[in-house]
Amino acid sequence: MPSSKAAKESSGLGRLGRWVIRHRRRVILAWLVCFAAGGYAASQLTHRLSYDFSLPGQPAYQTGVKILALYGNGGNVTPSVLVITVPGGQNVTGDRSTIASAYHSAQGANPEVRIVDFFNTSDSKFITSNGRTTYAYLFAPPNTGLGADQRIAATESSVAKALPGDNVGLTGIDALSTGGSSKGPSVLIETLLAGIGALAVLAFVFASFLAVLPLVIASVSILTTFLLLLGLSYLTSVSFIVQFLVSLVGLGVAIDYSLLLVTRWREERARGESSEDALVKAMETAGRAVLLSGLTVAIGLMSLIVLPVPFLRSTGLGGMLIPLVSVAVVLTLLPAILASVGPRWDWPRLRNESSASRGWKAWATGITKHPWLGLLTAVLILGIAISPVFHLRVGQTSAQAEAQSGPAHQQYQDLLSGKVPAGVITPMEVLVDATRAQSTIQTLRTVHGVETVALASGTAGTRAGFADVVVVPTIETLNSATLGPTRSVERALRQMRGVVGVTGEGPGQQAFTSAVYGNIPLMLGVLAILTFLLLARALRSIILALKAVILNVVSLAATFGILTWFWQDGHGSSPIFGIPATGAVTIWVPITVFAFLFGLSMDYEVFILTRVREEYDAGHSTNQALVEGLGRTGRLVTSAALILFLAFISLASAPLTDVKILATGLGIGILLDATIIRALFVPSLVTLFGKRNWWFPSRFGRLLFVNRSSKSLTTGEGVSPVTSVFEG
Repeated sequence: MPSSKAAKESSGLGRLGRWVIRHRRRVILAWLVCFAAGGYAASQLTHRLSYDFSLPGQPAYQTGVKILALYGNGGNVTPSVLVITVPGGQNVTGDRSTIASAYHSAQGANPEVRIVDFFNTSDSKFITSNGRTTYAYLFAPPNTGLGADQRIAATESSVAKALPGDNVGLTGIDALSTGGSSKGPSVLIETLLAGIGALAVLAFVFASFLAVLPLVIASVSILTTFLLLLGLSYLTSVSFIVQFLVSLVGLGVAIDYSLLLVTRWREERARGESSEDALVKAMETAGRAVLLSGLTVAIGLMSLIVLPVPFLRSTGLGGMLIPLVSVAVVLTLLPAILASVGPRWDWPRLRNESSASRGWKAWATGITKHPWLGLLTAVLILGIAISPVFHLRVGQTSAQAEAQSGPAHQQYQDLLSGKVPAGVITPMEVLVDATRAQSTIQTLRTVHGVETVALASGTAGTRAGFADVVVVPTIETLNSATLGPTRSVERALRQMRGVVGVTGEGPGQQAFTSAVYGNIPLMLGVLAILTFLLLARALRSIILALKAVILNVVSLAATFGILTWFWQDGHGSSPIFGIPATGAVTIWVPITVFAFLFGLSMDYEVFILTRVREEYDAGHSTNQALVEGLGRTGRLVTSAALILFLAFISLASAPLTDVKILATGLGIGILLDATIIRALFVPSLVTLFGKRNWWFPSRFGRLLFVNRSSKSLTTGEGVSPVTSVFEG
């Protein structure tokens, strides 16, 4: 029977907690069904993931679509570069008939791949200065997976068999990005590694067998999310990137939320509450923070939906499921398990939660005594971290920062040593009316930054009245600082008749920048307004909500600054990963890091400030509330951040440099936010603002449907079912 105290419970989360306790067996059974179905869904999802990087409406992308329709390959697919080196004492022109025959045989055996080479273009620039090496472009249809394209591999193999005495190999952007291999830890292995690290942190935090419980919750959350993703894949495309994010971000988020709720349950039990009453109180307080945190993370990811890029939209849609499912599992399955076996699992209970952390209370007390010192220290550190962001470049990783060994690297170096320009791996394709092809070629040969212009004879170059002119730039057009040749080519062709358009790596970079970064103001505006309103309503404070949004932007700027210093400038990538300076940050990484970190880092703000608000509502002064609130949540925030950091470190073990950049960006951002921002900047500002922290005009409150009669988080009295979720 519920106690008299429970009878007064009127909060929505409190009632949910009571309901879960009464029906705990049914709740556990329901989630077990989801867990089992999710395991099956995870095995099926891989085959339904999309590898689509389309940019609908962008001229470069639309030109690529037309080329693909005409030729069945090329266009928006960057070609591989086949390199042939003849033995010493021989030269390419002397072996002309043999090599040409090998190309012809390979083309016949692999008709899906289009070969553009020295022999069908008669362009001497396809041969190195020493005459021993020649290269050819292999244009293939879009690949349907992360591994090497088997059609390209088959073409290379066919040529190699026909030329047993020659050195035949592949290079190009795709081959260089993994050293010619796509092997690396699977999603499962990465998740297991992250889980082991998380278990070690949880064992320290709980010092009991309860350390296993958050991992159980995370497992159910991840597999349930996969189940929903499988259903989503039948409605819209789901990017392959989402599977990594669900596994690793889902692991961290579910554990973070479990950590908060279980710790509060233990705290209430240490105060003498029964297990059930402690659960209800934890739901009313920590559960509220969990719900608010989940919504802020979901809002951050929802902002990706406003971008006109399908793979980012699907990342936003799929990513939104991560926090929402985690919240659902934590607020239902977790209390059901705690109500069933929680007290027995809370053994040997070496850590007592009856009082706040002495270390964190001492830290918070020091901040309240010297807030200006804390603020100036935070500003100095963040200023140093932000400074590199002013020379941030976005684009593709430079070839020199890709594989530093292996056949792809060696073939590329052979071309460079033979006076072939670095731009050989980033050719442009110009689709033009066949009757205007020669005049277009003549114009392009005069453009600054163009090494050579070629048109293959026969159907390799001309089909259905259109010609596909290949333009090789002098430099690799991979990022915002090296797109000069691309812009020059586009300017030269702008007024020419018969030109359909230009596509390739450089034009694609420009198209992505226009589609994504041109919409940043809209994305940031939507995200900032929604987050501000949600936090203002939850914390009943305009100052705290506004501060949280501003500090999140500052934190992200610092993260991008460190990412620039670490990868673009090579100060961290070289000693840690053995990868030289990338010259740019992968073009899609900043926007993805932004969407995830804006919500994830807000978690810690919510964890701390909801507890500070609770202590303030209980009658403490602002400084007292800050000391007690940080004392109660400081260890949780650092532990939660460490768990997420370990998850991202696991993600960094993937073979792709781009994924490593994404993982380090997320990891750096989480640590920076949990330390400098939340442990130093936030408490300093809260102290300096004093009573102004709690400014909340009644008119603004009415606009947000805030019930001003609510008394405290502790009793929940006077709170309506609708508003009680976010009210104190």
